[in-house]
Amino acid sequence: MTPSGPTPSVPLGAYLSLGASMALVGSYVGLSKLLVAAFPVFLLAWLRFGIAAVAMLPWLRRAPGEAPLSRHDRRLLFWESFLGNFLFSICMLFGVAATSALAAGVVMAAIPAAVALLSRAFLGERIQGRTWAAIACAAAGIALLALARTPAGEARPAAPWWGYALLLGAVICEASYVVIGKRLTGQVSPRRISALINLWGLALVTPLGLWQATGFDFAAVGPPTWGLLVFYALAASMVTVWLWMRGLIHVPAPQAGVFTVMLPLSAAAVGVALLGEPFGRAHLAALGLAIAGLLLATWPARRR
Repeated sequence: MTPSGPTPSVPLGAYLSLGASMALVGSYVGLSKLLVAAFPVFLLAWLRFGIAAVAMLPWLRRAPGEAPLSRHDRRLLFWESFLGNFLFSICMLFGVAATSALAAGVVMAAIPAAVALLSRAFLGERIQGRTWAAIACAAAGIALLALARTPAGEARPAAPWWGYALLLGAVICEASYVVIGKRLTGQVSPRRISALINLWGLALVTPLGLWQATGFDFAAVGPPTWGLLVFYALAASMVTVWLWMRGLIHVPAPQAGVFTVMLPLSAAAVGVALLGEPFGRAHLAALGLAIAGLLLATWPARRR
């Protein structure tokens, strides 16, 4: 086996964009545990999309030289938002509320394996042996996490099975988002993609958000929680999407997937350091399996 021939140079900024995007995703996945304790889930998602929509109004303009959106592009933008924004947010927020930030980080590490399975199911792409090993690692990590017991002296109830099922649903949604996003970056600028899919997310969640807003006491929410909500909205809908799309322009999808290792690490760090979640040997083993599976699935292969 020998390395492949010379490859085009990738700007350092593209790698930094991918790494920063996944680190931010992990941090807001962890911090969302605090937000779902203060806001109902649909209201939280509605406020997130609304705040980001105001911030991204200038991004809706078409860049100079950019072609008008085709009907195919519009369909892709809808599914990108429905799966990657709307359904992902609902599954992730309900899943984190039922489990923990650490659990969310471990389960989210299965995203590259889910991308491989979706590619096999819908594109007919062959799954290599090490990808199957990555899927096995991800499944083992999630199972170990679900079976992990609370340390002695901790009065924490066991997380329900449906919490992990919702997190797995979020993984499938995010994997779909990655596949569709790679196709969109060839026709639409990263900023405009971010703004358009956020608007679709706002439109989809508005009826549910208004329903929960009618009976909610907004005055009971303190300034620190409002500040965290603004960070969550800008990070989840604006900054991370733009950084990820910007990096995908220059970096092949399999190589970009390596940077998702930042997601479980930052989510676990937030859960343990800031939220005081328990972290025992079973949690460490589950996190190690998740990261091993992630690297197996995404590390660039050597060619003959």
